[in-house]
Amino acid sequence: MTYKYQVTGVALVSLLAACSSVEERELASGSFEYTQETPGQRINIPEGIDSPKFSESYKLPELGAAAPTDTLGKELSVLSPSLVLPVVAGSHIDEGSRVARVWFDQMDDDEPLEVSIWNQLISFVEEQGYGIQELDKENLRLVTDWIVYDASLENSWYTIYGSERVVSKRFEFKIDKKPHGRTASLSANLVAYKEKLTPESPEILVPKDQRRFEVNVLNEVVAHYEFNTRVQSVKRFRQIRQGLQTELGFDADGEPAFIVDADYDIAWPRLLLVLKKLGFDVKDLDKSSGMLFTSYSDGEGSWWSNIWSSESGELPLDEDEYRIKVLDIGNKTSITFMDEESQPFAVNKLTDLFQPFSENMSDDNLDI
Repeated sequence: MTYKYQVTGVALVSLLAACSSVEERELASGSFEYTQETPGQRINIPEGIDSPKFSESYKLPELGAAAPTDTLGKELSVLSPSLVLPVVAGSHIDEGSRVARVWFDQMDDDEPLEVSIWNQLISFVEEQGYGIQELDKENLRLVTDWIVYDASLENSWYTIYGSERVVSKRFEFKIDKKPHGRTASLSANLVAYKEKLTPESPEILVPKDQRRFEVNVLNEVVAHYEFNTRVQSVKRFRQIRQGLQTELGFDADGEPAFIVDADYDIAWPRLLLVLKKLGFDVKDLDKSSGMLFTSYSDGEGSWWSNIWSSESGELPLDEDEYRIKVLDIGNKTSITFMDEESQPFAVNKLTDLFQPFSENMSDDNLDI
């Protein structure tokens, strides 16, 4: 019997909670008689009487000049503060700023930072089905068409008092980059607002909490950006782990080279793993120019070097300094081995390296 009453009580609480509309849940509840009160005065102490000690522990700070003085009672929102969430790797915010803005630092040199942010913004708008009123790619500015929220579409069968509230918003998104080009920001600004509580009620054109709307939509864009970045990272990681086919050929300068059947951004990290397996120590590198400065050692007879051993248990290379040039040749990548003086390996010397190099490149289970 007790269990029955508990279930009934839970159902009743749920039903009562559903009775309140969205706009009612955003406001304080209870009595608002305090709005009619006047601020208290200090106690007047008669002459000849010792004054008591007054504590300042609970003294309220003075209102600033720009503080709203009419947000009392039902005009006061009780929702928690809206915070910009910089969840994308390399993103951050200006602490204490009231502007809905998030900053991004360049983490990948595949494309300019502002292009990456712009593409993610366009992707978000398209995915959400939002219309676009203004699109200025040159100045990295986008203004949406009206984004409409109709509360009546979310009314449930068990709701006693449904809401007919309709809110329409238009946002401006702006990308600003710093002069050095490796840091850029994305900001959201509410440029137009319309709200009707019922079809017959007057139209409200000023939102009670503009920043909340701006922060919420900005966080949606940032979450979209983070999700796509994570998906691309997983996809790229899988491609790097997969075996890549290699053949003998020539680079763009006509020099003997290994030709890897993969894009540059996939072949580059895979090459670093293969070189380590083969006993090369990468001392310096520059991905933008495709240059690697390495030294080769047989690892003093390590178990790995013995797998590809000749009679001496080494690769057919002297323990020396070597340079490797990696170039993007369309949807494939050329890898040219050179000596310390940047002279490319002869065909026969490169051919001697082909078997161990190609087998490591094609290994699907290469350890990382």
